[in-house]
Amino acid sequence: MVAGAAFPVRGGSQAILFSSDSMRNAPKSFRLHIGLFGRRNAGKSSLLNAMTRQQVSIVSEVAGTTTDPVEKPMELLPIGPVLFIDTAGIDDVGALGEERVKRTRQVFDRTDVGIVVAVAGQWGQFEERMLEEFHSRQIPVIVVFNKADLGRPDAGGIAGLKAAKIPWIETVATEGRGVLELREALIQAAPEEFINTPPIVADLVRARELVVLVVPIDKEAPKGRLIQPQVQTIRELLDNDAYSMVVKERELRDALARLNRPPALVVTDSQAFLKVSADTPPDVKMTSFSILFARQKGDLSQFVQGALAIENLKPGDRVLIAEACSHHPIGEDIGRVKIPRWLKQYVGGDLAINTTPGHDFPDDLADYRLVVHCGACMWNRREVLTRMLRCRQAGVPICNYGMTIAYTLGIFDRALEPFPDALELYRRLRSAARSG
Repeated sequence: MVAGAAFPVRGGSQAILFSSDSMRNAPKSFRLHIGLFGRRNAGKSSLLNAMTRQQVSIVSEVAGTTTDPVEKPMELLPIGPVLFIDTAGIDDVGALGEERVKRTRQVFDRTDVGIVVAVAGQWGQFEERMLEEFHSRQIPVIVVFNKADLGRPDAGGIAGLKAAKIPWIETVATEGRGVLELREALIQAAPEEFINTPPIVADLVRARELVVLVVPIDKEAPKGRLIQPQVQTIRELLDNDAYSMVVKERELRDALARLNRPPALVVTDSQAFLKVSADTPPDVKMTSFSILFARQKGDLSQFVQGALAIENLKPGDRVLIAEACSHHPIGEDIGRVKIPRWLKQYVGGDLAINTTPGHDFPDDLADYRLVVHCGACMWNRREVLTRMLRCRQAGVPICNYGMTIAYTLGIFDRALEPFPDALELYRRLRSAARSG
């Protein structure tokens, strides 16, 4: 049964879950992240296997079988691509158990919809704390009472869920009972921002306008491929009947001279900002892929304020550079070499710079004077916004790779020109700082 929320149960054909080659290749950043949380042996892994109709997670009567988070990409129509994340029991114990719980808590940061799995009669502080965590993060949550063949949920707990307007479902995962209802609940719980994803560039240009994309080919460019931000930008332009022209930075000036009318926008890799700025006529708007993704994935206004904090950095200050992707750095790595160099040149002295890769992020940010985050093109928006919220709560400014580069190179105004509200905010805050 489904209770606690007013949503119709539609036909099974409208809640199809399947796997295909094109869907499996969809990047994680495109997917609705659905996290399964609960105590050990509540049946999270069995529930995931039932929903995906595959043996994704190992199932055992032994508590604590799931150790690290297990991810399974699938397709949930009509939503589209989703990523299920099965986590270790939130009540795990011991030194190893604490590490498992820590990894489970990291999954909260990237969860778009949460599923709290409980066994009837076992509702308590663990479940309540998870609901509080989801509520504080404004993440929609569904409660699943699994193993419904062994008992019924406590009436008091159900009353609390109804009062909080949290949908709840009874399932027997090993038999597939209640799984269809859970899929329907997930469809109804999908955040509006996922259904209507913020645009990358489509709102900045009209149909039949031209955008020139500057794509340097260097050691960081994968051989035979374009990187994801470039591909996504090209596809969005095509979807909106706009034109795109792709050039390397050395050919930009010649390419612009061959046009019979100026482009609506020039978008560059941030590392080529100086040359592209010099070669782009002042009446043509210019920005970077990184800044476009800062707007799509996060809060551009908060990033603007973070860029202004660069002005107050002093030699010896601690700066955290956060990379979404774990990779082997090359000689002139953007996050580990170039940005630290530009920051140190701007500050006029050495800085204490730490780098954190992947989903790792310090619990205590208080000692940092600035966080510089990559474009997070491989992540969902939820995880970026979560990190921005943590920085705001700690009182630590956060900026983006592209915006940091533009600021330290003295072209911040120009890089923000396509975004009038952000540019106005920057000028207002800069004026207030100077007059104060």
